[in-house]
Amino acid sequence: MSASVREQAVAAKAASRVLATLPETQRNEVLEAVAATLESARDGLLSANAQDLDVARTMREAGELTAAALDRLTLDERKLNEMAAQVRSVAALPDPLGRTLDAVELDDRDPAGWGQPGAAAGLHLRKISVPLGVLGVIFEARPDAVTQIAALALKSGNAVILKAGKEVEHTAAALVTLLRDTLAVAGLPEAAVALLGGREQVAELLDAHGLVDLIIPRGSKALVDYVQANTRIPVLGHAEGVCHIYVDRAADQDLALRVIEDAKTEYPAACNAVETVLVHREVAAAFLPKLAERLRARGVALHGNDSLQGLLPDGAAANDADFHTEYGGPELSLAVVDSLDAAIDHIHTFCSSHTESILTEDAAAAERFLREVDAAGVFHNASTRFADGFRYGFGAEVGVSTSKFHARGPVGLEGLTTYKYILRGRGHVAGDYRGTADAPAARTFTHRRAGR
Repeated sequence: MSASVREQAVAAKAASRVLATLPETQRNEVLEAVAATLESARDGLLSANAQDLDVARTMREAGELTAAALDRLTLDERKLNEMAAQVRSVAALPDPLGRTLDAVELDDRDPAGWGQPGAAAGLHLRKISVPLGVLGVIFEARPDAVTQIAALALKSGNAVILKAGKEVEHTAAALVTLLRDTLAVAGLPEAAVALLGGREQVAELLDAHGLVDLIIPRGSKALVDYVQANTRIPVLGHAEGVCHIYVDRAADQDLALRVIEDAKTEYPAACNAVETVLVHREVAAAFLPKLAERLRARGVALHGNDSLQGLLPDGAAANDADFHTEYGGPELSLAVVDSLDAAIDHIHTFCSSHTESILTEDAAAAERFLREVDAAGVFHNASTRFADGFRYGFGAEVGVSTSKFHARGPVGLEGLTTYKYILRGRGHVAGDYRGTADAPAARTFTHRRAGR
């Protein structure tokens, strides 16, 4: 009989305590072994993925799965190579654990009669980075999410409980078996990586308050909304990826065409693909027809509102709902704005605080946009597709956060750590620092930070 979700969470909590104490070299050795096993287990992984694809194609024909989701699900030699490379890139990153985040000298002396000769005198406080503990990650049709998340979790000393969508369950099961076998060979608890199955287990995972330290939903807005509404565990996620590009009146139009084409067509299903392009009125007549021609040649359907009247004769009508839409495919909303201020207002009205970009050669306009737009990522003359943990140099990401608490944007190793305070003294007691109106304190704090 398979273990219950609670039993797996208890085992994962125990495993997390083992991982938290491992030296960096041992964590890196495990990741290198995982990467090597991914390369040597190609046939088995591709066979498992073929089973998922058979089911997924049937779901696609029934309208239960989008073409974009089917694309994300497909595993091939190239993706396997990328998965192994990502695991190795995580291993190569600096150790996120045990870093001194702050250091404060509270006192530079010892109490009279206490302390050992030769030992550092005083009362010293350090703030150091430590793992979160147990991560619960719910994701949909992304086989590479398994290895990305597991690699980041293991590197940062966290255990992880994965819940994959039914469309990827065979591939996810094969990958988790590979990970658990690699941990066992290294003499580490297999429970550090677990996989749940069935929708009913999602509710049980969300109820594992006190055992699971962070829930990360990766998928649709509906999934994120459901998770946030049904757990007391902290949730890291983003509701939508409604990303904008603003083409300023001082934009280099050839550069703008290149960037927008990449942001929309390089991988339309990604949450960092552009969904709305705003164009300054002064350049709209010259720029929009060229953009429409270029994107329609790539099969992109365009949606425009009344601001496009006379600029795109065959443009589709749109309403405010379109500007709230994360298409996740080859569709794009267009609008003309009268100024930089209007562009910023439009973005703040419709954005999901994911990633926004301005295309301009006007340095002052760029700086205003970068300073004033409130989003996890704000870019200048660059595609929104750069909003990615691997491209940021994080090795990979467990997801993207549009929250302002704990972590924001692509979440890598640092977002999977918290901190604790370590205090070293030599018989110091708090009462010595508390005075009264009649008797001053016997001792006073120095509160001197390291390096000051």
